[in-house]
Amino acid sequence: MRLLRVFVSGTDTGVGKTEAALALLSLLRDANLAPAAMKPFETGVVDGQPADALALWRAAGSGGALDQVCPNRYPEPLAPGVAALRERRRGGFARALRAFHAFDGRSLVVEGAGGLFVPVDRRRDMIDLAAAMKLPVLVVARAGLGTLNHTALSLHALRQRRIRTLAVLLVRGAAPDPSEKDNAAWIARRNGVRVLGPVPFEPDPRRRRVAFRRVLRDLARP
Repeated sequence: MRLLRVFVSGTDTGVGKTEAALALLSLLRDANLAPAAMKPFETGVVDGQPADALALWRAAGSGGALDQVCPNRYPEPLAPGVAALRERRRGGFARALRAFHAFDGRSLVVEGAGGLFVPVDRRRDMIDLAAAMKLPVLVVARAGLGTLNHTALSLHALRQRRIRTLAVLLVRGAAPDPSEKDNAAWIARRNGVRVLGPVPFEPDPRRRRVAFRRVLRDLARP
């Protein structure tokens, strides 16, 4: 059985990482690959309920304990490392890796928080977590103006750490952007990576999920 194990990161916050992770999990379930989900760090958690992690957990079929899916939760909507520092909490990185190893031998979709250099503690960032997990990275980026620079910086950082890029996924915003016409080909040519999309903008959540699934379908094929 082919396993897909991937770390979903982004060039920024709010670019579509959760939608991409949800789409991958649903496609893996459709292929009977029994995936697991992780959101190692989630902030902005209300009443102890991590909304993104819960959505991923359900998309994966609610396998595993929620504490393994999301071992680090913080109420303040900040970078995890900043939130942990304010609460004087430690051990989040090691806790995340222990939870990660509970899913060894399974297809797994791990969603990071924000971009690669979002801090998770005083010394380490999301890119350190991806490196420790030894997972290829799906980089989710905006399709429009600004994405060439942001995407190239993320891809350069991954190459420097010898972390494999699985693909770049471009996601359109609500406003028309003339730069979208050239960005996918430019990113692929200049960085030597596979570029998927762009995922069209869909205000309806159900149609948006269908759009993400359509673009990501090839990644989840058994």
